[in-house]
Amino acid sequence: AVAAGPMRLPAGALPRAVAVLSFSVLLSARGAAQRRPAHSNSSASCWSRLHPVNMFNSYNVKFHHSKALTSPYPGSHIERSQVPEDKVGWLTEWEDYNPVEYTAKSVLAGPSWADPQINDEGFSPKFNERDGEVERKSLNGLYVVENGRPRNPAGRTGLTGRGLLGRWGPNHAADPVVTRWKRDGSGNKVAHPVSGKNILQFVAIKRRDCGEWAIPGGMVDPGEKITATLKREFEEEALNSLQKSPEEKAKLEKQLQKLFSQEHLVVYRGYVDDPRNTDNAWMETEAVNYHDETGETMDNLPLEAGDDAGVVKWVDISEKLELYASHSYFIKLVTEKRGAHWSEDPASECHE
Repeated sequence: AVAAGPMRLPAGALPRAVAVLSFSVLLSARGAAQRRPAHSNSSASCWSRLHPVNMFNSYNVKFHHSKALTSPYPGSHIERSQVPEDKVGWLTEWEDYNPVEYTAKSVLAGPSWADPQINDEGFSPKFNERDGEVERKSLNGLYVVENGRPRNPAGRTGLTGRGLLGRWGPNHAADPVVTRWKRDGSGNKVAHPVSGKNILQFVAIKRRDCGEWAIPGGMVDPGEKITATLKREFEEEALNSLQKSPEEKAKLEKQLQKLFSQEHLVVYRGYVDDPRNTDNAWMETEAVNYHDETGETMDNLPLEAGDDAGVVKWVDISEKLELYASHSYFIKLVTEKRGAHWSEDPASECHE
């Protein structure tokens, strides 16, 4: 390993890691897709401004997150230490930084989806690489490991430990954004009266844990391919597949296969500004849009809330939507790509 003060990094990684530490993820409002889709419409210029092709090679990206600084910590009465905006970045010296240590009892109980504590005997995680079935690589490149603990690449959060998150370091999720065009009784697309753009709808769930509307996503199981996670989470949360009989489930699978096997759009890959994030554990996701252009596939699917969802329904997309974590941002990216309605103020279309 290459030693850099108290930081431990994989051999040869120091230049890249320094680069990683020099920038930040612009979160919940902005992000950095690692692939840039081909564009033929006018939103291409918006997209390129929103998305440096690789954020850690982009010297103008500012380090900050907001939801990962909020208190109390979800599901608890724990208050984070206050982190001033100018002290979020790790490169800013802060000798008096004294974050609160917190890992939820549900995580400490040792469920299958959670790591042991760092000092537990026999636990020696391989950070920044694939560790058996567990993916410990970050979608945003290398992260620093200090005193045996991974360090949040987006900066200080006022809380150490894992909070509600199972893994030390990146916790990988997948968010399937399933969309269709809003149509009238005659089957014609409905345009917004102000913007003139067609209105897109997506399948939204109301989360049981916090009551906020969200994309029906979830965590990637160890060894699971991201495509399988996207399909499984949609089935479980929006179609209640866990409560279906084998026959009903087989029928759903057949209907969904057409939608999930078609060409899809990766709208975001990387760090998520999530209220559960800590200094040592954070959420990352791959948000993927599956679009039913004709509406025929999804019209026949019975939406039914299941698993972590309290309610599920088709929701009209616009900037007025208030969604969980960074989900509004992912939805906005989908509307840009599809040329759909987002804002009644044309000047705001590119103001991220």
